[in-house]
Amino acid sequence: MKAVFELAVADSPLVISVPHDGALIPEAIQKNMHDYALDTPDRDSGISAVFEFTGFQYSKIKANYSRYVVDLNRPATGGALYAGQNETTVCPTTLFDERRIYLAGQEPRVADVQQRVADYWQPYHDQLQSLVERAVEKFGCCLLIDAHSIDAEVPRFFEGRLSDISVGTFDRKSCGAGIEGLLLNALEQQTNYSHVVNDRFKGGFITRHYGRPESGVHAIQLEHVKDMYAGDRCQALTDFWQTVIQKLLHQVGS
Repeated sequence: MKAVFELAVADSPLVISVPHDGALIPEAIQKNMHDYALDTPDRDSGISAVFEFTGFQYSKIKANYSRYVVDLNRPATGGALYAGQNETTVCPTTLFDERRIYLAGQEPRVADVQQRVADYWQPYHDQLQSLVERAVEKFGCCLLIDAHSIDAEVPRFFEGRLSDISVGTFDRKSCGAGIEGLLLNALEQQTNYSHVVNDRFKGGFITRHYGRPESGVHAIQLEHVKDMYAGDRCQALTDFWQTVIQKLLHQVGS
């Protein structure tokens, strides 16, 4: 089995998590899926490249397996993140456009879900927890950025076109007010990207679980519309986040 994740570890308070930019699907699971699902259309394609910075150190973990195998940004035990709203599960059975992922009668059973959690979900989160703890131990704080992207229009979940950048801090529970304020100020000072805060994307499991500002861990989900970093727009977005995150790191450590 190919490694569950790619990993880079550095002496830094910054940890970047990329849970949905993976495309691998084990053959044993592929044979139960529709062909169109094998193309992983709901992948956060290329978002990992946006968060490749120069000039300062950071730790980074990126999933290699598709969110169709197991969704690393959902609770392992199931349960809704957004009460009363349409959303996918830890082992999704439908695409974002509501087509079925699996052939009739081949959906994962309870035992299958438990095995996938053990094989893919748990190792990712064990390592992510280790990265966060390492940062806190060495620096007394951690800034955790959970990087995501999505198609501009997903009628199943939203009406109309999404903002270019959606910031999620679990209604300021996952990061300090000063960190959120600095981030919002940076977004308000620029004119290239539209943005919203704690709207539909308040932060998934990763942001909510790891964000403990009272303990020095500030977690932020950054969701991006995919076409805003396509082609030659990728570097501009990388440059923007590099500048902003350096400011956030200064604030976290102060």
